[in-house]
Amino acid sequence: MLVSTCLVLMMTIPGVALFYAGMVRKKTVLATMMQSFFVAALIAVTWMVAGYSIAFGNGGQFFGDFSKVMLSGIGWNEPFILGAGMTGDPDPTVATTIPETVFFMFQMTFAIITAALIFGAVADRMKFSAVCLFIVPWSLLVYSPIAHAVWHPAGIIFAWGALDFAGGTVVHINAGVAGLVASLVLGKRVGYGTDNMSPYNLGLAMIGASLLWVGWFGFNAGSALAADGRAGMAMLVTMVAAAMGTLTWVFAEWATKGKPSALGAISGAVAGLVAITPASGFVFPGAALVIGGVAGVVCFWASTALKKALGYDDSLDAFGVHGVGGIVGALLTGIFAAGVLAKPDDAEAAVAFSGLLYGNSDMLLIQAKSILATLVYSAVATFILLKIVDAMVGLRVSEEEEREGLDVTQHGERLG
Repeated sequence: MLVSTCLVLMMTIPGVALFYAGMVRKKTVLATMMQSFFVAALIAVTWMVAGYSIAFGNGGQFFGDFSKVMLSGIGWNEPFILGAGMTGDPDPTVATTIPETVFFMFQMTFAIITAALIFGAVADRMKFSAVCLFIVPWSLLVYSPIAHAVWHPAGIIFAWGALDFAGGTVVHINAGVAGLVASLVLGKRVGYGTDNMSPYNLGLAMIGASLLWVGWFGFNAGSALAADGRAGMAMLVTMVAAAMGTLTWVFAEWATKGKPSALGAISGAVAGLVAITPASGFVFPGAALVIGGVAGVVCFWASTALKKALGYDDSLDAFGVHGVGGIVGALLTGIFAAGVLAKPDDAEAAVAFSGLLYGNSDMLLIQAKSILATLVYSAVATFILLKIVDAMVGLRVSEEEEREGLDVTQHGERLG
């Protein structure tokens, strides 16, 4: 778990930082990397102070209580039981073999990457002060409540029986929708559709994507919270889905645009990784082929044809890859989930973790309901927070500052 925690943190710094920086223009590279780096620091402190308690304190259906504020009372030398103190039949608690300090750190890295992903949608145009003022309350009031609802035994979406092994709804749909709302509120970049907005350095982006791919093994396999067969299967299907997403995106691009691109390859890999995230602890390799393949094609369409048709400027396709990929993965989990992976020794209990293909006709509807709940809550809450920050300091830099570049205007620095 310590290694998995380090791998997931590596996904943000430097993974997302490099991935996003390589896809923006030269005048915004440092500002883009600074967003990921500084957000990691902000969310680490926010998570310790209150975010963890809101997400994983017992509390109610929507919010955890404040019993773990400032990490009050968390254990460091005994196995952690999620939901300890809750009663019911069957026992609603989730036992682990790791100390709560390790669980806290692992979940912190999820909170960090979710926050960092949002800003790909508004690259080149958001004030750094607005980034800071927005992301702290967003993490506390959007990320943590959704994490509680989905992953805590007291949570409402958990009670529905929805399956999200490693964050398809909590991380990817949540961040993707927040990014889309932010891009709509801020508006299009100056010169969008007319100026040359080619990526500055796709080499950086490919290095970032490679770090994301490797880090995702910690993201998904680590979510088993144990070194066991389920973790091994999660790692295997993660590799398969990433590879298949790469292939289908590239082939779709080749067929429609005439040439395969490096940008397409890394986008397809991330699409496959996003889609397998909710399914990774519930599906076998054959299903991973389908999930990754479908995600590659659908996310390619969402990031090209759909974005063009609707006319929004999601700069680095945070919604097209993470939002849409998360939706694809969550829905397909409702079809391909094999309950035996969750409950190998209890065939009766395994039914509750099975999808349509394994006889649970309710699971697809449950997954759709969890997607809709995440979409609506994230979109509405994000919109409200953005409007509050806009009234306080303004969200967007001036046209002159945007043309000069955020590196200089926001940070007083530039690449040589």
